[in-house]
Amino acid sequence: MEKSHEVDTMKKIECFIRPEKLEVVKEALFEKGIKGMSIYEVRGHGNQRGMLLTGRAGQYCVEWIEKLKMEIVINDQVNLDEIVDVIIEAAKTGNPGDGKIFIIPVEDAIRIRTKERGEEIL
Repeated sequence: MEKSHEVDTMKKIECFIRPEKLEVVKEALFEKGIKGMSIYEVRGHGNQRGMLLTGRAGQYCVEWIEKLKMEIVINDQVNLDEIVDVIIEAAKTGNPGDGKIFIIPVEDAIRIRTKERGEEIL
């Protein structure tokens, strides 16, 4: 059976980054021509399971660390590896908790207003 409107060349990049790195990452992406993105405030932890902080009352563990989730959808005209490298260079500090990037195939995209479909709506 033929799948209509399926476009397998689009990719969704989901990255979890430190909040203080948002502007640097955003500007680096703008320089590469990426202007459309969504940003979400999220909390979570990775392998380190939180972070140990020291305050007036002594040491305590913050289990849920604030991050930003950035979502970008690109078409096959954009070099995926180049965009991933730009995000890594802009977001990294070299310390645990710098974040993660996930690449997900996008089957289709639909503009609600006009019902246009496919990568041309990006």
